[in-house]
Amino acid sequence: MSVEIKVPTLGESITEATIGEWLKKPGEAVKADEPVASLETDKVSVEVPAPADGVMGAHAAQPGDTVAVGAVIGYLEAGGAAAAPATPAAAPAATPAAAAVADEPAGDLTLSPSVRRLVLEHGLDPTQIRGTGKDGRLTKEDVLAAAEAAKAKAPATPAAAPAVAAAAPAPAGARREERVRMSRLRQTIASRLKEAQNTAAMLTTFNDVDMTAVIEARARYKDLFEKKHGVRLGFMGFFVKAAVQALRDVPAVNASIEGDEIVYRDYVDVSVAVSAPNGLVVPVIRDAQEMSVATIEKTIGDFGKRAKDGTLKIDEMKGGTFTISNGGVFGSLLSTPIINPPQSAVLGLHRIEDRPVVRDGQIVVRPMMYLALSYDHRLIDGREAVTFLVALKNAIEDPTRLLIDL
Repeated sequence: MSVEIKVPTLGESITEATIGEWLKKPGEAVKADEPVASLETDKVSVEVPAPADGVMGAHAAQPGDTVAVGAVIGYLEAGGAAAAPATPAAAPAATPAAAAVADEPAGDLTLSPSVRRLVLEHGLDPTQIRGTGKDGRLTKEDVLAAAEAAKAKAPATPAAAPAVAAAAPAPAGARREERVRMSRLRQTIASRLKEAQNTAAMLTTFNDVDMTAVIEARARYKDLFEKKHGVRLGFMGFFVKAAVQALRDVPAVNASIEGDEIVYRDYVDVSVAVSAPNGLVVPVIRDAQEMSVATIEKTIGDFGKRAKDGTLKIDEMKGGTFTISNGGVFGSLLSTPIINPPQSAVLGLHRIEDRPVVRDGQIVVRPMMYLALSYDHRLIDGREAVTFLVALKNAIEDPTRLLIDL
């Protein structure tokens, strides 16, 4: 008896997805709720769980296919038969680690597609790897570290060298191309960014900020902060807190246009851009105006880990009234970020570098950062944009203002 594997409900307003990859091949044993396929939506990658125990049957859709919510993408056959056994000649040659992977003991674990791929590539037993992710989940870093440890313990194999050397070298001067289908996430990012350029009257204004006070505060309190709150004290906590305060002073920057109306909000939901395997994703810190710096740092840290593991939920990407994008972590000196509709503004942070500046008539060297605010000029005037950046700059250069609400 076959059980249909269907595309699960993906969240409000999401009606279809793209098959990313199959995590189970026909004939492989599957346990209930074990991921059998990954789907790409316009917001995030999600996994399709097996509806019951059984054996993976036929795939009704292939990687790259667009499928609607509720569509049948595969079948699960009843019974607990394992995958076809190895041939007698091959069985003795299988190493314990390879056999463990073939038998898929990871069915008791929840592995993201990228982690599962690494486990299989390196022939590791995931049950023997200690996970450092949330709830003990395995991360890519855990698998890579285990692979390096296994490589260091393995004896040298001189016989393998000639085989590598025998590989045919690429012809001199060869020019190659590779065509890779754009993921649904990348297609959506391209569409939304272009939509923002076509719809909003975008303008960017700049300022710079002296990071001396924040760097000194971080150096002074980082150990105590981590000991008390269990998370590192970074710069984003300061910037989110300062942005919330500046948005309260200039509410238009936190507003949006809907039809012929302007929607003003008494809350701040900050979208923060974080790196994921398939590109940037933008989870939302909700009600940031109610949070301490410690709570903000914990939330961002959790988003960052789960973005790498591919476990962010779709609902965590929705909404947002203002975006902060930190290109400085990649070394960016200056940029003009693009608004994330229907928001009306985005703040770009950049790298910190020592530059000569004038203080009290003297040229001194200070750690400086450029700030960029891109905004919809239909709603936000230049005066309001500059006022927002100056308020943010003042709060960062004198963090005491964040404590006494100035």
